[in-house]
Amino acid sequence: MAHLLPFAADADILSLLARHPAGLRIDALLAALRPAPTRRTLQRRLQALVQAQQLLAEGAGPARRYRRPSFLGEETPDPSRLTGRPPATAAPSGARSTTAAAPALQGDLPPDAPPEAIRAALRLPLSQRRPVGWQIGFLEAYTPNVTPYLGADLRAQLLALGRSGVSAQAPAGTFARDILARLLIDLSWASSRLEGNTYSRLDTERLIAHGQAADGKDALETQMILNHKAAIEYLAGTPEVAVDAPTVFALHALLSDGLLADPMAGGRVRQRAVEIGGSVYRPLALPQRLDELFHIVLAMAAEITDPFEQAFFLMVHLPYLQPFEDVNKRTSRLAANIPLLRHNLCPLSFLDVPVDDYVEATLAVYELQRVDLLRELFVQAYARSCQQYVAVQQQLVPPDLFRLRWRAEISLAVQALVQRGLRLTDGNLRRVTPAAVPADQRARFLQQLHTEFATLHAGNVVRFGLRALEWQAWQHQQQARPAR
Repeated sequence: MAHLLPFAADADILSLLARHPAGLRIDALLAALRPAPTRRTLQRRLQALVQAQQLLAEGAGPARRYRRPSFLGEETPDPSRLTGRPPATAAPSGARSTTAAAPALQGDLPPDAPPEAIRAALRLPLSQRRPVGWQIGFLEAYTPNVTPYLGADLRAQLLALGRSGVSAQAPAGTFARDILARLLIDLSWASSRLEGNTYSRLDTERLIAHGQAADGKDALETQMILNHKAAIEYLAGTPEVAVDAPTVFALHALLSDGLLADPMAGGRVRQRAVEIGGSVYRPLALPQRLDELFHIVLAMAAEITDPFEQAFFLMVHLPYLQPFEDVNKRTSRLAANIPLLRHNLCPLSFLDVPVDDYVEATLAVYELQRVDLLRELFVQAYARSCQQYVAVQQQLVPPDLFRLRWRAEISLAVQALVQRGLRLTDGNLRRVTPAAVPADQRARFLQQLHTEFATLHAGNVVRFGLRALEWQAWQHQQQARPAR
């Protein structure tokens, strides 16, 4: 009779494979089991389970996969076959059960378990939920643009929502910049609330708009709100943001500023093990492995062509990997907005998302590698965000697309005229017009410069990189010098 593995019982191998109906190769099993066994030891146990008809082996050589047998057609599978645990002792003949049957451990849920069963498993006491580590098979089962989490019809519906009221010709990020004042408040408040922050939306508005911290609030709560503001401004105002490591590191550094015990931990992959409160999920601990997987996750995300699928993938796999010491979920929520902003779609603010629902959906990913609950929440949250911001945008003055296209050149021309002390004449405006403006656009560009100067004053010249004193000196100079 074969001996049990020293690192894990057969039940743990069976439970792991139960979550991967298509099966796993031995390399994936070695990566998922902790502490890792020797390859030879695992091969012996897998062979023993195959001989006991508890596993099926398919293929040969390096491509050989092990999976659980299908029990379709069996009304009540033998629990000992499914889990490796002995069956429960039968009640004496004629005895009536006084308690309902206990729910299955979360690892025993079949792949097609409905949301109600997922929630029931996650609501079991921690003592009845099997500890689980990071599963490489969860990531391996995903192929960008081939095995999406969001179906084609759902992605089409989200696209129709996200484009409502948005100009297809406007540059990337225009929609977010148009509604930035509202987005700063909504997303800062909603994302912080999901982390237990007790600031009200009105408190958040006062803090962001007027710099007034709420009375009686912890300084860390105030810091969390301000960090969100800085990170959202970075997303909306930085053209080069992308689904890549520098952008995600920057988001984490901004969101975690002043909130981590180790100030060096902001904006870099963690160097120590972490635990998840209220969960039996145990994230990976080896820093080198984490760094490698962090870049793999982002590389996979960057391959995804659909912006909604890309956003949802980041919401699933960044928190699941836990690459940072803390602030992982906050980082994932803002990172999910990167593809939406890059495609000039309505942003996702997480308004009206129930905290308990979000926690449960995240736990389903951690402990079960199930995205069902988070997908449902993602769709509802995005629909709500679109309703809010389309209404907000309808109250705004429509953007001037010409001004948006040439805003950098307009800024350079205004700045040059003032700093060189030139009079506001057509000839001088032509002299400061950048060469990048084509000949057929120069007449319109000249009109736009006149419009800009007509609305300038000491309080808004900062938009063109000018100081109020520079502007006032230029004005005095114009008034003192007669026109020629």
